[in-house]
Amino acid sequence: MNIGIIKEGKKIPDKRTAFSPQQCSEIMSKYPFVRFYVQPSPIRCFKDAEYADKGCMLQEDLTHCDIIFGIKEVPIPALISDKTFLFFSHTIKQQPYNRNLLQTILEKNISLIDYETLKNSEGERIVAFGRYAGLVGAYNGILTYGKKYNLFDLQPAYLLFDRKEMDIELAKVKLPALKIALTGNGRVTKGAIEMLEAMKIRRVSVTEYLQNDFEEAVYTQLRSADYHKNSDGKIFDNDFYSNPSNYESDFQKFYQQTDILIATAYWNPKAPLLFTKEETQRHDFKIKVIADITCDINGSIPTTVQASTIAEPFYDFNPQTLHVAPPFSNSQNITVMAVDNLPCEMPRDASIDFGNDLINRVLPSLLVADTEQIIENALVTKQGYLTQNFSYLEEYVLQKV
Repeated sequence: MNIGIIKEGKKIPDKRTAFSPQQCSEIMSKYPFVRFYVQPSPIRCFKDAEYADKGCMLQEDLTHCDIIFGIKEVPIPALISDKTFLFFSHTIKQQPYNRNLLQTILEKNISLIDYETLKNSEGERIVAFGRYAGLVGAYNGILTYGKKYNLFDLQPAYLLFDRKEMDIELAKVKLPALKIALTGNGRVTKGAIEMLEAMKIRRVSVTEYLQNDFEEAVYTQLRSADYHKNSDGKIFDNDFYSNPSNYESDFQKFYQQTDILIATAYWNPKAPLLFTKEETQRHDFKIKVIADITCDINGSIPTTVQASTIAEPFYDFNPQTLHVAPPFSNSQNITVMAVDNLPCEMPRDASIDFGNDLINRVLPSLLVADTEQIIENALVTKQGYLTQNFSYLEEYVLQKV
């Protein structure tokens, strides 16, 4: 079986890859029938020579490959007929800007596995870059606070070679007694917690956070039940996840206590906002730095009115005008970090982490036996047709671009 690794071709460069050179070598050792073919790339976080040193063939032409791995959407001219592709297609939510991509995939008889559709028997995603989004997002949040108040100057994550260099950089962090609220409970949240723990910031319970003052920096993790309440006064329960419109925000008690907000919680558009733009004008709205890792524009965090970039990760939100201002232009502004592709800041580590998930959780089903139907259930298209699980996309693909 020939496996191809395609070079990333989107206009905004993405240095990540599905497998590191070492991982390719390990896969070929474990599955002797597999050979890797890698398209040369000047931007990939691992050099072409590193792949060649591990026994991979470097070549532009992947037409003889059976399965082709990418990360971001594969440019339409790079799609090869009658192959199996794995990448983040950004089509399964009927995104209009990628309709032509899915139409072409069908026209070319391609079998598409979107990484987002790979799930276990409980319906949980089994591969994702969430951990590194959380790690880098929390790092950036603390970096933002340090810059805003001239406390310390951390190197941007994208200038660091790997996580080891980042850990060395953390020695610079010297925080005053402040409170950090972290929303969420998934992979991204766990990555953010991992970073806060690496900074030796003490974790406290929600009750302690609200009731006590501290002589050191602390953080607490907020779950949905902590900052939502039933509009009818009923006790919060799992009904929230089915009917979020029946609930309202109970976040006021937290913004009165919080200096830094790190947002990692998935947001349903039917759910309430954490706070309103107008609430940021209140004298008791204490938050001055928001690291919005979710980066839902005009979503749960109303101050996230635009995404920022790796090169320019910050902007200010002026509570008086309710508009964007230059970063760090006024100490009374709320400084927002809302980079929407955070794992790209540490591409080597993020790629290795992602590749490990693929090796442990996907390749046995993909290369040997799909006993749990992980692959079958994840196929968006199969040999040019939408599969039953994704038949809801039929009207979407029939629309003209």
